Amino acid sequence: MGQSAGGGPRGTVRTAPRGGITARVTGAHRLPAFYHGRSRHRDVQGNAWRAALLGAGDGLLTNVSLVLGVAGATSGASFVRLAGISGLLAGAFSMGTGELISVRAHDELVQREIEVERAELRDEPEAELRELAAMYRSRGVPAADAMTVAKILSANSDVALDTHARLELGIDPTAGGSSLSAAVASFGSFAFGAVLPLLPWFFLTGATAVIASVAIAAVAAVALGGLIGTMTGRGMVTTALRQLLAAALAAAVTYSVGAALGVHTT
Repeated sequence: MGQSAGGGPRGTVRTAPRGGITARVTGAHRLPAFYHGRSRHRDVQGNAWRAALLGAGDGLLTNVSLVLGVAGATSGASFVRLAGISGLLAGAFSMGTGELISVRAHDELVQREIEVERAELRDEPEAELRELAAMYRSRGVPAADAMTVAKILSANSDVALDTHARLELGIDPTAGGSSLSAAVASFGSFAFGAVLPLLPWFFLTGATAVIASVAIAAVAAVALGGLIGTMTGRGMVTTALRQLLAAALAAAVTYSVGAALGVHTT
């Protein structure tokens, strides 16, 4: 196998280290190593996971507030069930369609900006090369090294587009999510969170149902907060207490308002 001038296999270009940086690019213009293989990092921008967590929390807070607000106003379990079911359906459909529209609009906006950048790279390659070098200089890379790195990355159109998208636009072109999966996750998780404080009212009435609803909502809030704390590394206790406090505050306020207003039925 032939050797290149730099001592490596033919088809490989090596630049001499300058300022502690050694650049290497293969003849096939392979993507950098971090594009391949597994990563120990979580996908923190995944739309489905984000939608599921937000949906469960929103469903729990929304319906425990609604259920206890109505329970504070009237002792009729049928009214509480009606309000709870209505809140569950309205909230789940609202969350689901909201995710569908917002995620799709965001992805379309991202793709539009990527296409604009692709056209600029095609029509003004020298200007984009200088722009990329300037971005590296702004991050503390010496001018000569910044230009070297920019030339290496610009040698392949896909790598150049990916780099400009990340550095210039601040987006990950490979991280586009599925609007449908986000919508389904949001709908399902909201419904799950919303049904929990409503369950006792299918079997119990009066103060017993109120206490059971509060207890179920409290356990669910702690569990959800603990899950979020585990995923974020912020600590289960802190996030669990934060979630519990939010649910308790919402439930207390709406129950008090319902009790103060009251509803009399015949």
